[in-house]
Amino acid sequence: MREKKTIRIVKKGETTRPIAKPKVNSAREATRHVVGTVTNWVTEFQQKRRKETANALRVLSKRSLMEKSEYET
Repeated sequence: MREKKTIRIVKKGETTRPIAKPKVNSAREATRHVVGTVTNWVTEFQQKRRKETANALRVLSKRSLMEKSEYET
């Protein structure tokens, strides 16, 4: 038996648009995003800690200089 094939007529100026699929993040992209975020957090924490340490060392060095000058006089 012969099956009838459907014929679709597309008029001039009438074009079908492909259906846009929503962008789905792959597991690799999601992992990359999480790793980037955590890396930024760690970097910020380290910078904050370095600043606090530097300030603490400055305060301690000033105190020790002041104490030395008090003992010398």
